[in-house]
Amino acid sequence: MTKADKENELTDALKQKLERCREIIRRRGPAVVAFSGGVDSTLLLTLAAAALGADNVLAVLAVSPSLPRRELAEAREMARHAGVKLVEVQTDEMSDPRYAANPPQRCYFCKLHIFGSLWRVARDNGFEAVLCGANADDLADFRPGLQAGEEMNIANPLMESGLTKADIRIASRSMNLPTWNKPSMACLASRVPYGQPISAELFERIDRAENVLRDLGFASCRVRSHGSVARIEVEPDRFGDLMHLREQVCLQFSTIGYTYICLDLQGLRSGSMNDARTPACNPSCTPEKAG
Repeated sequence: MTKADKENELTDALKQKLERCREIIRRRGPAVVAFSGGVDSTLLLTLAAAALGADNVLAVLAVSPSLPRRELAEAREMARHAGVKLVEVQTDEMSDPRYAANPPQRCYFCKLHIFGSLWRVARDNGFEAVLCGANADDLADFRPGLQAGEEMNIANPLMESGLTKADIRIASRSMNLPTWNKPSMACLASRVPYGQPISAELFERIDRAENVLRDLGFASCRVRSHGSVARIEVEPDRFGDLMHLREQVCLQFSTIGYTYICLDLQGLRSGSMNDARTPACNPSCTPEKAG
């Protein structure tokens, strides 16, 4: 796709959303950006650097056991690509029993710790704003962390300007951002059923299992951990590929610590652990925002 083709993807409506986003960022002034190296936060960081100047933006990566190790390495590379200084902070949500108990509001307690850490970095560096990459689609999802952000005065420029995940991917491609087609990623806590206590050891096991699948070519995947059961989610059109590798996957998963390994016939989908909150089995779920 040529540069002209990419620019033609930007409709007038999308251009207006992007300009609105830049204006929201400019109004906030020098800012810390909650950065993960994913599709949303990479676009936000790029827009912030353009609107404020790279010296007036600080990318802050929250590092904890719930962050997949591959995501840590990719986030470092994306920050270098954006030309913005990256600060890594170790967050302490694992020490909070409210978070470790893994209730449906887990994300709320986690974000209290993460946003608190980001504000400390912001104030230490003389910045008066913290920006987060939540987008307009998140308003329709179960996102307890948004409440924590509201309580802690976290700005969501992508959401406020009406940018959806689809908009963000189109805009990212037009800007030649390497994340434009990166599979969506969520923290490892999203792989565990509500009510099952979470720990660093459990996150490490899940991360190892997902890396087995990614090493085999499944870039978009989730391993939902139900005790001794690993429930694998991949895109439905990859079911056959996974079946061909069944023996290899089972052997490696058993080595990691899983007794039973199963394939979820609904395929990869957003927030499937939230299914327990509603009785519906919805085969129309799409993989775009898998959490």
